[in-house]
Amino acid sequence: MTTGTDRRLIRGEAGEDESRFEQNLRPQTLDEFIGQFKLKNQLALAIEAARSRGEPLDHVLLYGPPGLGKTTLASIIAAEMGAAFQPTAGPLIQIKGDLTAILTNLQARQVLFVDEIHRLQPQLEEILYSALEDYRLDIMIGQGPAARTHSLELKPFTFVAATTRAGLVSAPLRSRFGLILRLEFYEPHDLDVIIRRSARILNVPIQPEGAAVLARRCRGTPRIANRLLRRVRDFAQVRAQGEITATVAEEALALLEVDAYGFDEADRRLMLTLIQKYDGGPVGVNTLAASMAEEPEAIEEIYEPYLMQIGFLNRTPRGRVATALAYKHFQIAQPERSQPTLFQE
Repeated sequence: MTTGTDRRLIRGEAGEDESRFEQNLRPQTLDEFIGQFKLKNQLALAIEAARSRGEPLDHVLLYGPPGLGKTTLASIIAAEMGAAFQPTAGPLIQIKGDLTAILTNLQARQVLFVDEIHRLQPQLEEILYSALEDYRLDIMIGQGPAARTHSLELKPFTFVAATTRAGLVSAPLRSRFGLILRLEFYEPHDLDVIIRRSARILNVPIQPEGAAVLARRCRGTPRIANRLLRRVRDFAQVRAQGEITATVAEEALALLEVDAYGFDEADRRLMLTLIQKYDGGPVGVNTLAASMAEEPEAIEEIYEPYLMQIGFLNRTPRGRVATALAYKHFQIAQPERSQPTLFQE
């Protein structure tokens, strides 16, 4: 089923038609990877140490909002280690036989990447414990009193998992990772470099001022930056002379209804619902989602992270609250009250 969030231009998730496009733009090495300075340093150190010992890299858990480069980093880890790369996703692994086949076919030092690890079924997750810790796979043969456990030795490998919801990864599984790394939203200067690099690959003429406009409106997310670049490129080819200038970028984004903060109509609707209908909060996420005809998970995973990052929204024990910055942006007077109204779930 297609939802409103699936159609959003500034969503962090990849669309069905974007895989090949993204593949052409993805960096291949850590040196080419832009941003995430602390994370890159930790990874570079661990990779160099593992290579010098001739061992596979410690298992890695990458977490953070969608579109920040978790899949790209997983493929870079494999390239830096000189190892084969096998990607899959938690929802795609449905039965024990699937996971067993994947694990037993891994080559020595190979990188197995599982996206959306929080959606892996609990009974399948338990199979991973011995595989990650001891490179051993315990298989139950037979049923009832005649059942017995048979252990299969696995070749040493590196398990890289990615999730947008680290809190849903169980503690036993989390404890098996040697490196747990969080990806943060990107700063505009890093996004500016990413946009100009993508423009070179796509042979799109772009002025520094045009790249800067896009960098400020892509919500700190490279995937959104590249998506906006594609749309603005089309606008420049049809309505301008093919080159992306600051004016062209601003006109294109105005047509796409992406404002100076990277908000689209859905973001504005959420904030205005919170401010106008619920007096700025506090209001529970279920109440807010029902008012917008959205799922609570969409509010928590798609809308909120960026709104909280830039200071428009606070998540409190009493509910969601609009900040003074949000009132200022929408040019609405902030009500004065000592005790805010609480809108129950």
